[in-house]
Amino acid sequence: MSDNQNLLAEQRRALILEEVRRRGGARVNELTRRLSVSDMTVRRDLDALARQGMVEKVHGGAVPVGEPSAHEPGFEAKSALELSAKEDIAVAAAQMAAPGSAIALAGGTTAYALAQRLVDVPDLTVVTNSVRVADVFYTAQRATASGGTGPRAGAATVVLTGGVRTPSDTLVGPVADAAIRSLHFDVLFLGVHGISVEAGLSTPNLAEAETNRHFVRSARRVVVVADHTKWGTVALSSFATLEEVDVLVTDGGLAPEARERFAELPPELVVAGEPGQDLDE
Repeated sequence: MSDNQNLLAEQRRALILEEVRRRGGARVNELTRRLSVSDMTVRRDLDALARQGMVEKVHGGAVPVGEPSAHEPGFEAKSALELSAKEDIAVAAAQMAAPGSAIALAGGTTAYALAQRLVDVPDLTVVTNSVRVADVFYTAQRATASGGTGPRAGAATVVLTGGVRTPSDTLVGPVADAAIRSLHFDVLFLGVHGISVEAGLSTPNLAEAETNRHFVRSARRVVVVADHTKWGTVALSSFATLEEVDVLVTDGGLAPEARERFAELPPELVVAGEPGQDLDE
């Protein structure tokens, strides 16, 4: 009997852990209803998960164990995460780049996925502080030129800012800031490390936060491209409020609770890959 009880406890804790990670947190009373067990049982399970370092207990429930707010993963580490979500987001966001417009693409792996969708939009002027994003456009140009036809008609003009390179392969600092301050964009496509109601948009890199502030101030329209895992994450430095965002493009993994919160917030929410989200104009 004790073996069965242990097995049941392990199964229950696995379900609790999945719920906490999926939703970004869970309350004790919600878990008791979902699992049909007592408050005391759920609290014991949360104690056990917290001792294992799997969750962090908070008043009334638990949240996922987060990375230190100043931790900045490298580009390669992030590029393997949420690939299908980033592709869906890129397809949806690319429809917001009008031919002949001036756009800005900040750094990050979601912006990198978006860049690959923008190479065929004619006559774009692209300003980016991402070495990886710039490489996407340069590679597309070289591939066309190698065919003996020269640069294709309507190819994007790419401006790469200077600056100090971060682990995410973005250029930040005073040189990048000065370049961005002197420009004006129709649309800024901005990847982020974290999004929350209280902290807005945030990043673990202080210099990148300042560069992103200049991007936001220089854009007529701000489009945040971020998969569902960024919701509820707060990094070291905030650089914009949600009131400064016009559109958030995310994926179908965004929890119902987060969608309800966004319904009360200024940004237009676009959930890529779901019915009714066709943005063709």
